[in-house]
Amino acid sequence: MSDPSGARPRSFLARPAHLVAPELLGQLLVHEDGGGLVALRITEVEAYEGAQDPASHGWRGRTARNATMFGPAGHLYVYWIYGMHHSANLVCGTEGQSHGVLIRAGEVVLGQDLAASRRHTARTPAELAKGPGRLAKALALTRALDGTDVCAPGSPVRLDAADLVPPEQIACGPRIGVSRAHDTPWRFWIKGDPTVSPYRRHTPRRRPAAPL
Repeated sequence: MSDPSGARPRSFLARPAHLVAPELLGQLLVHEDGGGLVALRITEVEAYEGAQDPASHGWRGRTARNATMFGPAGHLYVYWIYGMHHSANLVCGTEGQSHGVLIRAGEVVLGQDLAASRRHTARTPAELAKGPGRLAKALALTRALDGTDVCAPGSPVRLDAADLVPPEQIACGPRIGVSRAHDTPWRFWIKGDPTVSPYRRHTPRRRPAAPL
């Protein structure tokens, strides 16, 4: 199934996160700044749905950290996790719902040299954005970009349309790295894609970080 070229409209994201998530597979997440442009094809995502989802950052209500999630669809929610790396999410649903989709992995299709300079430990192109922390680093997504409107003309970060991935090429299963509701099958990925994260069941930490 083919879609019109250019940025995805806000209406594409203004739906429940678990419906948006599988349709984000194959779409292009692009960041252009003074250093250049990097674009990746999304290959793995996870959906989170606010107050009804105990694994969501929005489950306990609005805070300074998660405020972007409670805004309108089409904005980038970026946070620092485990004291190690950033993670990037696209806000979905309607304002106040705090629905979001974590972008877990992707294939860098433009700006591979720039992405590699940011991810100098990557051994292969498939490892450049394999996992949410690596993906955020390859795209240079930080808290400074939290709240960026990916649907606005001229935005430094945008979601560009591409062909939808056929349903038969999409797998779903438990979410990764969350201590609550981890068995909810809202992680979606492209079958057989080498950039997809290996599944690891959550192991509680001594001081657990807040889940997405």
